[in-house]
Amino acid sequence: MSEVIAKIQRVSRASLAHAETLTREWLPQGSRQGSEWVARNVARGDRASGSFGVSLVSGKWNDFADNSAHGGDLVSLYSYLNACRQVDAAMAIDRRLGLGVFRRGVTPPVNDAAEAAAMVAYRQRLEDDAAERELARQEAADRARSAWRAARPAPSTHPYLMTKGIPAYHLRQCRRGWLLVPLHSGGELVNLQWITPNGQKRFLKGGQVQGAYAVIGEIVPGGRVYVCEGWATGATLHRLTGDPAVCAMHAGNLRAVAEKLRKALNGSLDLVIAGDDDRQTQGNPGRQAANDAALAVGAMVLYPKWPDGCPDDLTDFNDLYRWHRARLDDASQDDQRQAGSTDMTGGDHE
Repeated sequence: MSEVIAKIQRVSRASLAHAETLTREWLPQGSRQGSEWVARNVARGDRASGSFGVSLVSGKWNDFADNSAHGGDLVSLYSYLNACRQVDAAMAIDRRLGLGVFRRGVTPPVNDAAEAAAMVAYRQRLEDDAAERELARQEAADRARSAWRAARPAPSTHPYLMTKGIPAYHLRQCRRGWLLVPLHSGGELVNLQWITPNGQKRFLKGGQVQGAYAVIGEIVPGGRVYVCEGWATGATLHRLTGDPAVCAMHAGNLRAVAEKLRKALNGSLDLVIAGDDDRQTQGNPGRQAANDAALAVGAMVLYPKWPDGCPDDLTDFNDLYRWHRARLDDASQDDQRQAGSTDMTGGDHE
């Protein structure tokens, strides 16, 4: 048994030099963010990236939407994703990388110097990639500022805003009719989220997203601030409460944004994490991310309260707001029809 454990540990160490290659293969819908690979957790059917992260330096991995889903190396990650024993995971990685650790009848010599050299080379690649990404971030920030200056104020009659039932709140619109949501970090415009009339969204390629955010309203020291995921949710909260809202753009960014706000204003803000309620997604990543952010910064946490008869596919405060509006509109139309029927059929006669 000790020999098997030793072989698993050898595969674990050797796999680190190929961490990005392996995670890209295992989690192909993810992306590199700094020294992490951030992806959907395919083991539990995530709808979007951001809940699942793997360190490309240490191999440690974690799913903030599932407290039981975490591990210390790439062998345990493979085991988790494929629901197999760790020894089977190590053997699969061994075959993939051609290490020969589990080759029958052969026990390759331990070459600590070669493994160390491979790790040095790998970390150098990580540093080079980090420098390239920083340059891409700077270029994306320049493009964001240029596009923002060239855009005009967005009308509240934009199809996306009409669908969501919210004002433009100082958004801008480009010539193609796309909304521009400005993302800031450290007081600087660093990226844009583009929203098409039919609601499709994307960010500038290479631009900063993690730790960046969009602000709706004015943040006042000592005041209340809502921290939420999407811009439409933030606009809804601001419209209904008058308090400012800070939009993290996705669940995996809630904690980073909340920590920035808490630190920037010396803890003077009354922070409220307004989470999504992903009721139909395994593990409810919206709630898990909001709870994690609230616990990290000592904030209150708030979720939509679903009335009886509310559809199960609604997840956020804007969904709830629009559902209530639709109910009120239907009731108003019923009243008008009833009043019209009364006018036509009579009333008092002398």
